[in-house]
Order: sequence, then structure tokens, then C-alpha cells
Amino acid sequence: MVIFALQITRILTDIIQLLPDNIANQIAAGEVIQRPGSAVKELMENAVDAGADEIKLIINDAGKSLVQVIDNGRGMSATDARMAFERHATSKIKNIEDLFKIKTMGFRGEALASIAAVAQVELKTKREEDESGTYIEIENSKVKQQEPIASNKGTSIAMKNLFFNVPARRNFLKSNTAELRHIVEEFTRVAMAFPDVFFSLQSNGQEVFHLEKGSFKQRIVQILGNNYNAKLVSVQEQTDYLNIMGFVGKPETAKKTRGDQYLFVNNRFIKSAYLNHAIMNAFSDLIPKDSYPMYALFIDLDPAQLDINVHPTKQEIKFEDDKIVYAFVQAAVKHALAQFSITPTLDFELDPSIERLDAISKPVSPEQKSSTASSSLYQAFTQKNQAHLIEKGSNLQHWKDFYESPDNTQSQKDSNFEKQLLHQPVENTFPLLQLHQTYIIKQRQNGFVVIHQQNAHERILYEKYANAVSGKPIATQQSLFPATLELSPADTVLMNELLSDMKELGYQLEPFGQNTFVIQGTPADVDSGNEKVAIEKMLEQYKHFSSEVKFSKREKLLRSMAIQHAVKSGIALTQKEMQNIAEELFLSEMPSSTPSGKPTFMNFDKSDMDKMFGR
Repeated sequence: MVIFALQITRILTDIIQLLPDNIANQIAAGEVIQRPGSAVKELMENAVDAGADEIKLIINDAGKSLVQVIDNGRGMSATDARMAFERHATSKIKNIEDLFKIKTMGFRGEALASIAAVAQVELKTKREEDESGTYIEIENSKVKQQEPIASNKGTSIAMKNLFFNVPARRNFLKSNTAELRHIVEEFTRVAMAFPDVFFSLQSNGQEVFHLEKGSFKQRIVQILGNNYNAKLVSVQEQTDYLNIMGFVGKPETAKKTRGDQYLFVNNRFIKSAYLNHAIMNAFSDLIPKDSYPMYALFIDLDPAQLDINVHPTKQEIKFEDDKIVYAFVQAAVKHALAQFSITPTLDFELDPSIERLDAISKPVSPEQKSSTASSSLYQAFTQKNQAHLIEKGSNLQHWKDFYESPDNTQSQKDSNFEKQLLHQPVENTFPLLQLHQTYIIKQRQNGFVVIHQQNAHERILYEKYANAVSGKPIATQQSLFPATLELSPADTVLMNELLSDMKELGYQLEPFGQNTFVIQGTPADVDSGNEKVAIEKMLEQYKHFSSEVKFSKREKLLRSMAIQHAVKSGIALTQKEMQNIAEELFLSEMPSSTPSGKPTFMNFDKSDMDKMFGR
């Protein structure tokens, strides 16, 4: 009786139990499959590992309803096709030593099991030596159907209705445009690493990417755009420890965001702030401190020298000796920049207009040569110890007067300007003064105000744009000769997301074929001929915000346009322009700072100034 009671007590108190496979797989999926883009990465890497040289990605509804990868790789047998969906099933590891020799993309085996736990999966696969292929249908980690089918060599795997059985997870997915951007990001990382493989991406029936096989440079241009074609510097370094190859962009291609930065170790895309710092150091003094260079670099080294199993996505790795890798990467980039004469140099080439002057193009006559040689100025510079000589009677004897005379031209200009500043009224007020082409000085009754022209204009424009998207659209100035704007595929996805809001802000853009837009109209304050540059810089600023604070899409756009269109420091302003900035600033709702919190003006009281001078 006592023993029976103890058994009942133990049953009631034991609380640890094994999870069912489907729940365990769903938990694992949370580490590996966070969004449609995660599945794209895993499925494309599997296709590469299968030896495919043609990989097609098809998505619908930004991957929420369909992610399908079709390859012409080796395919699988019926048994392997079924085993591939088991947790930790892998063809690449047979013992613990193999874990430190990995050079393939996927190897742990969680991906297909995780996908099958949170989506409806259909697999078609066939090996070249088999007469028929295999069809498998899996849902919620359970095989619904398996049968032989007629199929081409390779594998097609379709993931449908992601998170259909985990509604809470599905609710955390972003908008279709946001999820599509993540898919494009993962697609380009894999496609960049394997230029000898054909890749295509089709979204809702439209082809977004069509990447033919080619060189690595051709693949960079295919993905990032033709503007990089003549602006890439080759990096090639081979050592006993590691090899580095790839390209970096010339300094003029540096941007405000890190977007065009790709680093691969043994063909695997990685994120490494440490190695990014090495590359940034190589570009020091060549680009502004707040800019980021473009690079696409491959590091190849012994797999035993690194650990790629430190993160579920395998995008973070650990090197056995970080400092050696850092030094090699920095030296390789520096060497490439120096070898291709990217470092600053003096330009000794004559301007064409100078070359056409008579003094350059015509020979000197004997009379001219004799006359020049007899002059005191020539003799002062050619005779020993005579460079200091100033001939009596020469106008150069009075050189000190230029600096000491109160009547010199510059002093007269300064004096006249001071008189104008003190005595000339402008609409019952004092004229405004621009200092260092950055600050506007506005006098008031008891002191003065110093306005930062760029910060002030940014605040003015931000509120103007905010009103525009709240029901007061900005008028569009129609382009007499519409310009075409060609973007990278990734930026095309972003532009399509912003088109409706940009129209309210005065931009009228229309899609015109693949990755191209026609600029039919712009806001009135955008100079004619500057439309493309203004839009490209606005997109870059928008991406900068996308990587920082979590603003809404509209807020990012408003801030990006205000920053991009604001008059910059270093621009000379007329009295009317300064007056407009000062008046509009103090009529705004929040005149004291920019949207990001930078001050727009500073007050200086006369009483405080008097105290400083003991008055």
C-alpha cells in the first residue's frame, strides 16, 4: 500500500516530458525559419549543395503563400527524399571530425524539418540514374502522401502557406513589400557567391532577377547596377594562410548605408563587424567618416581555422585567429587601392583652356627671350643670392602698403558692408548676415539669433511634407523631357513601395520595364536635370533610416526627403532666401530642432554679451 502511494505521488510530481516531434520542430523553426526570406536562404543553399548550375526561385504573396525553388542538381532517391525531412538528417557529417571540415552551405539538417513543421510542403525530385522521381507531400511534420512520378533531373520544393498552423507567428510578418525586400536580400547573397550558376527570381508572375552565368564582376554589375561597371577595384591576395579575392568600389561610390557590402568566407555570406572595421580602416582618409564603401570580398581558408556553427543562421562565424585575418583583409584592400592609384595624388595635367593659350601653344621668339632675360625680375630669380632683391623704383617696394593702408580695397569693402549692416533697414528690420555659408545671423532688439541654414530648412521641409501626406499634396512640376531612372532590382522593390507616398510629395514616377522608371514630374524646388540624383540620394537616405530607429515607412520617407532637399552648408544665400528661411522657421510648429533633434537656432542676449565684455 505504501509502495503504491509512493508511485502515485511520483506520477503527480514528475513534470518533465519529451515534446512531440511536431512541436519540437516548430520550436526549432523559430530559430531557423523566421520569415519567408529565411526559407529562401535555406532552400537556395540546398540547391547549390546539390551541384545545380540553374536555380529558379518563384514566390507569391511575398513568400507568404508560396516559396518554390527549382534546381537541376543531383536530386534524391525515394529514401533520401523522405529522410531529408527528419531533424538533424544530413548527408555531410558522419563523425565529429567532419564538423570541422565543412565547406558546403547547409549541413545540420534542421531546415527542411523546420519548414515542414510550419508550412505545407511539396517535394519533387529525381536522380539522373533513376527511371522515375519521387513526390512527397508533408503538412505539420507529417507525411500526407508519397508516390513515384515522372520528373526531370533535379529537385523542386514548394513551401506553401507559411505559419498556417501558427497564426501568432504569421501575424508578426511585415507588409508584402517589406518581406519581399528580405527575400531579395537573401537571394542576392546566395547569387553573388556563385556567379557560375544561373539564378532567376519570379514574384507574382513577374521576373525580378535574371542572372546569367558569368564572371564575378559581371554578377556584381547584374545585381548592383551598371553604375558599378567602371568603378570597381580588383582585390587579389594569396598567402599560405588564406586567399582573398573580389572587388571594392572606388571612393566615389561610397554611400550613407551599408547595403552594398558582401563578405564571404568559403563562399558563405557572413556578417562580421570586426572585418568590416578592417575594410573601413583601409578606406580611411579616402571617404567621409559617415560613409560606407562598397565591397564584395571572398576569403578562402582552411575550414579547421573557423567555427561556422555558432549561430542558427550560420551568418556569424568565429575565426581561430581573428587578428591574422583582420590584418590580411586590411592589407589586401589597402594594396588594391594603392595599386590602382585610388589614393589621393596631385593632378599635373593642364586644363585644356590653358593649353590653348599663346604662351603654351606658340614658340618663344629670340627677341622675347632676350627681353625676358634682361629684366630685373628674371635676374632676381636666376642669379645666386638675388631672390630677395627688389629693384629701386619698382612698384613692389610698396608691398607693405597693401596690408597696412586703411584705404586698401578689402578694408573699404568691409567698412562699406558694416555700414550697410548697421544703417540699411530691410522691411523695418536689419539685413541678415550669412557666416561661413552655414549660419544666418539675425539681429533682434535685445541680441541676435544664429540659425543653422541646413537644420532650419530641414525642419521647414519636414513640416511641409508632413502636411502634404495629410491631405495637402504638393504640386507637381511636369517634366518637359521626362528622364528615365534605372535602379538595382533591390531598389526597384523599394521604389514600388514608396510610389504612392512620393506622388503626394510632388514626384510622379511610372514603371517603365524591368527596374526602370520614367520621371514624369517633380516638386517645383527640384532643379531641372537634377531629378535622378535627387531620387537616388533620397532612396539612399531612406535605406539609412531603415537600418536605424524603427520609424514607419511614411516617417522614413518624410525625413529622408527633408534631409535630401534641405539647402546644404556651404551654399551662399541671397537676402531673400535667408529671410524666407528665418520667417518660415519661426512659423513652424516645432522651430527649435530638426525631426532628429538637432538644434536649428541659438539665442544670444545682449545683456549676456555686455557681461562678457565687462559692460
